[in-house]
Parts: sequence; structure tokens; C-alpha cells
Amino acid sequence: MSRFKNEVMHLQAHVKTLRLGAAALFVVALLLGFGWWSAPKSLTIHVPPDLRSGSTRKWWDVPPESVYAFTFYIWQQAQRWPTNGEEDYPRNLKALSAYLTPSCRSFLQQDYEFRRSNGELRQRVRGIYEIPGRGYGDDPTSRVQVVSPNNWIVTLDVSADEYLGSEQVKRALVRYALKVERMDVDPEHNPFGLALDCYASAPQRIEPAPAPAPASQPAAANHLQGGAP
Repeated sequence: MSRFKNEVMHLQAHVKTLRLGAAALFVVALLLGFGWWSAPKSLTIHVPPDLRSGSTRKWWDVPPESVYAFTFYIWQQAQRWPTNGEEDYPRNLKALSAYLTPSCRSFLQQDYEFRRSNGELRQRVRGIYEIPGRGYGDDPTSRVQVVSPNNWIVTLDVSADEYLGSEQVKRALVRYALKVERMDVDPEHNPFGLALDCYASAPQRIEPAPAPAPASQPAAANHLQGGAP
């Protein structure tokens, strides 16, 4: 009887061990499931445009060329009035609100109110474009200043053209110094994880290089408005 009793006790101990192992596996499975559930569904990885020489980056690192491309694209869209600035400007601010910091949205809203009260928006068509030879590739270090891993200052040299009907009323060569910060709070509406924080300094007028006038013809007078950029 003693031999059978020992065998039963041995089997009971083995079953207990199996139960403890199953419980441990269940706990591990719960932890793995929680980790899988809490992991981000997508990651934004900034890839440089030129991959001929390869690239190795941390996934959270934002290269300067990506910051510049983001800044120019969003600022160009914000400053684009295709039909009527009085309607297009506030519509742009609403559509691009996810790409602007709250303080920048408030600043641009005040700018809209100021321009509207001065009659600078009604029936105005406006667009900006990069001045040839003054892009990121021409001088990368001066175009993007890295303040910290989450903050940058981007310098854009653009030409701003405005039309009233079919007549061009303004052409200004402007240098914008814009602050950009990491704001990865709404990936659904802002997949870049970046936001404009408006001006780092006041916009500056750029003087174009004087073109020599032909000896037989006097230089043409500039009839376009100067105005605010």
C-alpha cells in the first residue's frame, strides 16, 4: 500500500506543478497581450529624399530636410488665396489648424482680422513660391537651424504675388524665419508630427539683384504695391 500511496502523491505533485506552469503561462500571455494592445499602431519615420548613399536614423529623429519641406508646404498652403482672400484666408486657417500651434493660430487669426479691416483681402488672389537659387539644397545649414531635437527655425526666401482681378498689385520678395516644433498629438489629422509656431523674427524684405537696363531704353518704373508681406 505504501508504494501505491507514494505513487499517488507523486502524481498529485506533478499535477500541481503542471497547474502552476499553466498559471504562469497564462500570466505571461496576459502581459504580452497588454503590450501588444498598448503598442502604437503606426510610427512616423522621416526618410531623407536622397537614398543613393543610404541612411541610418533613429525612428524618432526628424532630419532637417523633412522639417524644411514640411514648413514650406504648410506655409505655402496657408498663404494661398485662389479666388478671394476674404474667404480663402480663414478657410486655410481652419483646414490647417492641426499643423499650427494654438498661439500661431491665434496670431494668424489676428492677422486676418487686420488685413480684412484694411481692405487687403477682398477679391485678392495670392500665392507664394520659392525663389530659385534660395532653396534648402543651396544652403542647408542656413535654411534649417536646429534649436533642439524638438525645435527648429526654418528660413524661407519666397516671392509673394497678389492679384486684384487680372491686375498684379503686389510682388514682394520676403524672408520668413518660422519656428517649428514637434507636436505629435493628433496623428489622424497631422501625420507629420510637426507644427508651425509662426515667426521667430519679423519678416524681412529681400532686395532683388539690380538688372542692368539697356542703354537705349530707360528702366521701367515699378507700379506694384509694396505693402506688408
